[in-house]
Amino acid sequence: MTDRQENLSRLSGIKLSKKNSAYLVYKPLFRDLQIATAKYANGRLLDIGCGNKPYRDLMTNVTEYIGCDIIQSSNNCVDIISQAANIPVDNNSFDTVFSTQTIEHVEDHLAMCTEAHRVLKNGGYFIVSGPMYWPHHEEPYDFFRFTKHGFKYILEKAGFEIVDIKANGGSWATAGQSLIHAIENHVPKTVIGKVFRKLFYKLNIIVLINWSFDRLDTKNYNEANTINFVCVAKKV
Repeated sequence: MTDRQENLSRLSGIKLSKKNSAYLVYKPLFRDLQIATAKYANGRLLDIGCGNKPYRDLMTNVTEYIGCDIIQSSNNCVDIISQAANIPVDNNSFDTVFSTQTIEHVEDHLAMCTEAHRVLKNGGYFIVSGPMYWPHHEEPYDFFRFTKHGFKYILEKAGFEIVDIKANGGSWATAGQSLIHAIENHVPKTVIGKVFRKLFYKLNIIVLINWSFDRLDTKNYNEANTINFVCVAKKV
């Protein structure tokens, strides 16, 4: 834990822009998190991997919002610094556990889900999201990608009852997101490559890609090759 970089720049809000290189995942992710939290998040909430708590404003039915992370965030929003599988809080002490885009960075993801189950009250909900497609990030602390069947398995193994597993974006959104990643990360660092990269943003090509693939995804939605999942599970 001590060798992780402190004060990493983390997501601080949920404003959408087609100029954002992650627009094609953020649009369905933010939508599905908003739906899930409006319906299931309530009372005392623990956010595992909270970062800068970008979703705090969504929690209209939450009375207390406590954030846990392995390091302090760039905006100093973390209340409890600990590992996700060993959080120093009492059993059955939260009504909701929330965790977004964190589970892929936890070496023992089943232990994290079991810990969420431990701290939840009976009848409480665990809202968790994680990627099926995304390039390596925050390396070397990037360990897993998840299918809906993988999420179902580990959540049920941890003792939860599945309420909903929602794919965030379809195959066209994944294709567009992958294209943006290829352009951003793999254009050769030559003079021509630098010119192309500059024009990519200056001519709003990224906006065109986001708009086009979002439209294709809406008209021809197929979640067989999705980017991400939002899951809701209940402690029974």
